[in-house]
Amino acid sequence: MPNTPAAVVAGASGFVGTALARALVDDGYAVRRIGRIGETTWDDPAAIARAVDGASVLVNMAGKSVNCRYTDANRNEILRSRVDTTRALREAVRTADAPPAVWLNASTATIYRHSMDRPHTETDGELGEGFSVDVARNWEQEFFAGDLPHTRRVALRMAIVLGAGPATRSLVTLARLGLGGPQIDSPWFPHTRYRGIGPSPTGPDRLEWHRTRGRQKFSWIHLDDVIGAIRFIRDRDDIAGPVNLASPNPSDNQTLMQTLRSSVGAPIGLPAWRWMLEPAMWVLRTEPELVLKSRWVVPGTLAEVGYTFVHPDLSAAITSLTAR
Repeated sequence: MPNTPAAVVAGASGFVGTALARALVDDGYAVRRIGRIGETTWDDPAAIARAVDGASVLVNMAGKSVNCRYTDANRNEILRSRVDTTRALREAVRTADAPPAVWLNASTATIYRHSMDRPHTETDGELGEGFSVDVARNWEQEFFAGDLPHTRRVALRMAIVLGAGPATRSLVTLARLGLGGPQIDSPWFPHTRYRGIGPSPTGPDRLEWHRTRGRQKFSWIHLDDVIGAIRFIRDRDDIAGPVNLASPNPSDNQTLMQTLRSSVGAPIGLPAWRWMLEPAMWVLRTEPELVLKSRWVVPGTLAEVGYTFVHPDLSAAITSLTAR
């Protein structure tokens, strides 16, 4: 229909992107998708420009999954897939005759440092160092670069998203197999997979570990609240810049695994130290950092503007997922 508003979703084939595209259709938008395959692809700048021009909303969820081994090839692709796609969208917005009024770009709560001492908000949060932080920093720098006077930009610093995605499925499977104990950091042979990346890499070259005893913080958000927060931010002209998408009630690893065991009826859960996780994660082709880093992030901006979380409590959120 001629008067139907358009929304662009880049990375619409992923876990969050698929749910978001469906929600925007429910909201009455004609959704234009950008991805590696389909009508509009990343290797066609002219098609990207046509998709963005005249759209009311632009949301970018594109980027290679971090659920992989941090080989040199994967490290480079994780960074490239975020920075290059964001740059392509920014050029399309810059040259559009009718640019979108709001552009929401995925980012990550991993941008903050390993934290056991206090939570981090958008205003008082301390950025960390190393590979994952450098990816997030370069991603946001590309997003906020240049002048886009007619487009409000919001970086969505998402915590771990709970839903019918790979992260939640993996955790539930571990709990059901009796392996749902806490994951505990401990010394391990030094390696360089977590070294910094990009034009100005940060942090040490070698692996560092933290004595968390399985109490590393676990910041999370339910998929329903990712969609709800995006809708809320879209409709509020006074929200711009980085926004933490995280539950107001972060947990810790030990409590998370205990809650998962309870939800699936698993009576025991064996703990796993880094010396056990490293070979296991090598077999699974992923990284221990994903469960060992202490992420303590709270939604300062969303709390200030009055967003009401659908799933603020971890136990109820996990129960709703395992029941499905």
